[in-house]
Amino acid sequence: MEQYKKEFIEFMVDCNVLKFGDFVTKSGRKTPFFINTGFYRTGAQLRRLGGYYAKAIQEKFGTDFDVLFGPAYKGIPLSVAASMAMSEEFGAEIRYCSNRKEIKDHGDKGILLGSPLGDGDKVVIIEDVTTAGTSIEETLPIIRAQGNVDVLGLVVSVDRMERGQGSKTALTEIQEKYGFRTTAIVTMGEVIEHLYNKPYNGKVMIDDSLKQAIDAYYDMYGVKD
Repeated sequence: MEQYKKEFIEFMVDCNVLKFGDFVTKSGRKTPFFINTGFYRTGAQLRRLGGYYAKAIQEKFGTDFDVLFGPAYKGIPLSVAASMAMSEEFGAEIRYCSNRKEIKDHGDKGILLGSPLGDGDKVVIIEDVTTAGTSIEETLPIIRAQGNVDVLGLVVSVDRMERGQGSKTALTEIQEKYGFRTTAIVTMGEVIEHLYNKPYNGKVMIDDSLKQAIDAYYDMYGVKD
């Protein structure tokens, strides 16, 4: 596993973004782990987060694209932080764009904020986590309504590695349904590998009991061979 992935996993723990316990996802699944990027709250945290996203984006998509699109609301700071990091780390001048939940009818009118989208723009969508692929169904029509836009793919912070709406992972389903690439900074498999029975800051985050709960979750929602 690359060093930056290990650092990112520990970064999520430090920021209280990655939690273990009893939670319910947006899609209604009871889960023993939860990722909430709303806990990235300081300038220093967002700067580091943008850097991790930038590494994952550059590895999968390179720098030959125009816009990072972050769906409202959590995607707004992600698109800003990552576009800044793309400039700082790779010298790529990437525009950021997000949608509003409500169309603005005065001043800077329309449904978008940040850069407008237009014919020929190459776009990468940036999100926090995709569990069942439902959010992308809301995002794509907004993007494609702006013109003849080429959506290259989707990047998320963590691939939860569970089924989407069918028998494959959500990211695989998105890739096959919409014909673009998907990637993540880390997978939950990498998170488990790095934290299982290994102390971090004096505490074992994933012990045998929690590992059993995670395994049971994947027995129910994981991809079957």
